[in-house]
Amino acid sequence: MKKLAALVAIGAASALTLTACSSGDSSADGGDVTLQYWMWDDQQAPLYQACAAAFTEANPEITVEITQTGWAQYWQNLNTQITAGTAPDIFVNQISYYKEFVDNQQLLDLSEYVDASDIDFADFTPDLAERWVEGDARYGLPKDWDTVGVLYNVKAAEEAGFTAEDMASLTWNPTDGGTFGEFVRATSIDSAGRDGRDPAFDSDDVVRYGYYPEWADGAIGQNGWGVFAHANGFTFGDGTSAPDYSDESLVETATWLQSLIEDGYAPSFDSTSTLGTQAVMENENAASTIQGSWMASSYLGEAAPVDFAFAAVPTGPEGRFASTNGLADSVWAGTSHPDEAYKFVEYLASAECQDTVGEAGLIFPALTSATQVALEAREAMGYDSTAFVSVADAGDTFLVPVIERSAEVNTAVQDAMQSIAQGTDAQTALDTAAATVESYYQ
Repeated sequence: MKKLAALVAIGAASALTLTACSSGDSSADGGDVTLQYWMWDDQQAPLYQACAAAFTEANPEITVEITQTGWAQYWQNLNTQITAGTAPDIFVNQISYYKEFVDNQQLLDLSEYVDASDIDFADFTPDLAERWVEGDARYGLPKDWDTVGVLYNVKAAEEAGFTAEDMASLTWNPTDGGTFGEFVRATSIDSAGRDGRDPAFDSDDVVRYGYYPEWADGAIGQNGWGVFAHANGFTFGDGTSAPDYSDESLVETATWLQSLIEDGYAPSFDSTSTLGTQAVMENENAASTIQGSWMASSYLGEAAPVDFAFAAVPTGPEGRFASTNGLADSVWAGTSHPDEAYKFVEYLASAECQDTVGEAGLIFPALTSATQVALEAREAMGYDSTAFVSVADAGDTFLVPVIERSAEVNTAVQDAMQSIAQGTDAQTALDTAAATVESYYQ
């Protein structure tokens, strides 16, 4: 941790740019070239500032300025800047947006640079590197990976009779919810103190819900419905044709989620659309939700007001399936400094930088050795990562897919899921979404 502290101190001396910027240019008071690097995670920004400072120390002719903005604003700003021809030289890329960038020729092919380097993709978590390849071209180097688990209130679980061992072996089905459904009922409490298993439970006067669903989850359901739908047999197909969002497996899943609201075990859509997940969980308005490995420090840290834990996602009729994803660092095709930009991207994928990031324990870096560094850091801080590592090691995951025309598909599917949360028949809503998505692939 001493190395990290020293690097962060160095990074603090560099400007964290928070204004709109153009592609890298000459620097009057730094190196010969200034590169612009964009990211959205505020917690990780100091870590990458440390990497940037170390990189410039080794390459004094190159200065890196980092811009960090929130998720929604990040993509809006990035698309605006790309359209205007003033995009950052390098930016953090996410697979949901990747295909559109490639189709519009907005990413620099890194293949020749990689071929001339000593990068060995066998050193990275399996499947991450291949995700950023189209044909013979490579459009990013792996940055990190993640997966999801069931975040739950430990006290609420124990009071309902669920041990940590019980939580680690939850089952689910769309008929009665399995043991996960039992947990949700048992941890739903009305104002009279009755739980959801009591016939007198008042679904109109609930003070704590058993489950908090994510309805703003695009076309993938990464932090919610996708986990259950995959456990019920839903898949996104082979990527060459439209996913069948009207499939019975997804309809059954959505109907079950809708029933939780109707029965008072999950909040109404009007409530979920105005409240943030972390606030709901920390206020103890809900006993469980699906959350990502990248959020572990927020819920397991000393500052957390509630004793939380993570459990592996439930096993469904077709098995256990936790969503997994990985980010990459990509270079804008219009950069004026492709050589320098790649040099920094290569450094971001190096053990030196990824170990620095791993030492903070916030996320799992793409390099397997750096993931081990992160796990050791988490263990030292008392964070149990079993829920995430166990499903990854067992292969009980599904990759967040690359989707054609992701912005439009995300809107169509999310609108359908949100209408279901508000009472629309699941089959009707998903039939409409499926037809819309199919039209995008024709």
